[in-house]
Amino acid sequence: MKRVIAIFDIGKTNKKFFLFDEDYHIVYETSTSGNEIHDEDGFPCDDLVATTQWIKEKLHEKLNDRSFEIVALNFATYGASFVHIDEGGNPLTPLYNYLKPLPDALEKKFYATYGNKEQVALETASPALGMLNSGLQLYWLKHARPDVFALTAVSLHLPQFLACLFHQKRLADITSIGCHTALWNFEKNAYHSWVIAEMIDQKLAPLFDSIEVVHSIVGSKAILCGVGLHDSSAAFIPYIQNIKDPFVLISTGTWCITMNPFNTSSITVKELEQDCLCYMSYKGVRVKASRLFSGYGHEQEAKRMAAHFNTGAEYFAEVKYDPTLVAGLDFTPDAGSVFNCENYTTYEEAYHQLMCRIIQQQKKSTDLVLSSDVKKIFVDGGFAKNEIYMQLLAKAYPDHEVYAASVSQATALGAALAIHRHWNTRPVPENLIAVKKY
Repeated sequence: MKRVIAIFDIGKTNKKFFLFDEDYHIVYETSTSGNEIHDEDGFPCDDLVATTQWIKEKLHEKLNDRSFEIVALNFATYGASFVHIDEGGNPLTPLYNYLKPLPDALEKKFYATYGNKEQVALETASPALGMLNSGLQLYWLKHARPDVFALTAVSLHLPQFLACLFHQKRLADITSIGCHTALWNFEKNAYHSWVIAEMIDQKLAPLFDSIEVVHSIVGSKAILCGVGLHDSSAAFIPYIQNIKDPFVLISTGTWCITMNPFNTSSITVKELEQDCLCYMSYKGVRVKASRLFSGYGHEQEAKRMAAHFNTGAEYFAEVKYDPTLVAGLDFTPDAGSVFNCENYTTYEEAYHQLMCRIIQQQKKSTDLVLSSDVKKIFVDGGFAKNEIYMQLLAKAYPDHEVYAASVSQATALGAALAIHRHWNTRPVPENLIAVKKY
């Protein structure tokens, strides 16, 4: 029997299950797509019952598989989602969507009582984001659904609820509490005063260390169970554990998020206004991050270019980096604000200019959190595979080492690494990250 750890990586769209061996090779994986249902207001939300049923079925299936010895279990899920349970551990509400609007009257009442948006944002190190500040979901529940709030024994973020299904302990985790929740005062390193004033702290579980485990019995087998992690924090763990020199990571997708674990300075009003925030790492260390919506912008412009130049939607992936075209690009600082593919003769010329604009915006965003001790920049996700993006980024940072990086299933791997010392008899491998220098 191969000794393994079981990891569930639960996203809003895809739910994944992995078994990793002690060398962190994936020896089994499967996934499902979650179907949405609707809450009592008709707003779409994840089907919590279906998700928990799938998780239980998959875990028990592999617990009974004679090929594997599952010795540990952990979870990573998307953030800003609370499960409100009664004394018996039963969910009292749907898994409310973090995109659900916070009623204007309640939002005004909250800030009138506890300080203006800027003040609360500074103290909690997150822009005001409505229900995406998951603490405000609890405020909403208390004032809009007081009967349900009264019945709530404890509110657990989604990763901690899923872990609780197996270790039976009601616990909180700093990666969920400390990520754009408006619950945590980063300066005082404690719950914000509004949480205490509303007695919402009484509905929250005690904090449990992200690197510790609960000794559990699942079925009839002894399992070491982690507390569960916020997925963005989990995906960062392979980098923190494998890279020794100061670095920033630009994680690219729909959002391009620059994360600097070596910048622990307090967030400023100017940074908040430019879409920066802080969150807590799995070791309880403040990480400053900046966000840019450029992956989405790239996707939209690629569609327009395909229509204008009569190419396939993914033609940009075939365009090679051309230093001659780069020499003629418009690098003026504010050029990124306007782009029109119709101003260019060829797709290649237009695409190089588009990527130049995106890199200009990326540099502004990354510079917000870059610190003087950092000399290495790693890029993962979609743009790490884009030669033009990477070459232009290296050109924008001539005094830094710029790398394209890839980690197979970084979120799930991070959740396994967080509790490595409890379940794994071998050292952490040094080759978890594949890199290419530009």
